[in-house]
Amino acid sequence: MTADQTDPRPEGDFETVEINIGADNVSGERFDLVTDLRLYHTGVSEDVTVELRAVGLNSGLTEASETVAVGSVERTGELAVNETLNVERAGGYQLEAVVFQGSDRGTAESKTVRGTGALTPGYPDSPVAFLQFPVYDLPVIDYQIVSKNNNIATLDIETYLTNSGDGTAEDLTLRLKARQVESGVVAAEQSIPVGAIGPEETARPGDELTVPSEYNYYLDATLWNGNQIVDTTRAGASLDPTERVQANATQREVAFELGDFTDDGGESSAPPGERTGAPADGDGGGPGFGVGVAIIALAVGIGFRAQARVNTGKKDD
Repeated sequence: MTADQTDPRPEGDFETVEINIGADNVSGERFDLVTDLRLYHTGVSEDVTVELRAVGLNSGLTEASETVAVGSVERTGELAVNETLNVERAGGYQLEAVVFQGSDRGTAESKTVRGTGALTPGYPDSPVAFLQFPVYDLPVIDYQIVSKNNNIATLDIETYLTNSGDGTAEDLTLRLKARQVESGVVAAEQSIPVGAIGPEETARPGDELTVPSEYNYYLDATLWNGNQIVDTTRAGASLDPTERVQANATQREVAFELGDFTDDGGESSAPPGERTGAPADGDGGGPGFGVGVAIIALAVGIGFRAQARVNTGKKDD
């Protein structure tokens, strides 16, 4: 009598189809390298694992690695293996993928990733953002000069925040800064609790900043949720009483007086109750140039006058 014999099942085999790579959870220093490895399998495979490694292009060192347990594979067709490697944002990487069956090394594939330093850290998801006017290209930050005294100007600043979500937004803080254009020095800053913004509503938070007059400023507005930035915007504030004429690279005096733009009594023209928020304790809104910036301003002023004499051909009386 002849015993029945059963053919053994064919030994499994893997072939790499492709490696897809993405980026997620980008922070200031690190990000997640998201890997989607596609394999084609035939036969029957036992104890399958996939090892993923991110090797630094400059150092040659393994910066991160993960091992994915796949287990037994008995079907023929395409198989997806997904994993995330957390690596530093500065630098490039070679992503290596190796398939093992038990202790036996199988197919291997690699892919190079460059330019990760250009990834932009993501802001936390929030339905609140600075309103952008699509039709008339109006500035998202408004300001007016409410007082001037001894070359010190007080600016009344407000901006527009819109909640496009379905729920009420709370626990937000607006940070305002007046940054002198030429030097980049922050002359004044203030933090304002925004308060609650209902769904599909627009709030107008703002405050006053006191700065040295006769300068131009960037007005920087940053919206914070706890320790995370939600949104940012910028506008310009021109207090410098000169106007640059680009046609002949000279300067000319402009009939500009802060008093012409000062509200009587120094009060804001915004209707009562429309502005949200109050200054946070301890934040100084006063001018902040000091001696160092005064020296910079003096040097800039001398340079401007010298340029005017050269370009116009006129001498000082």
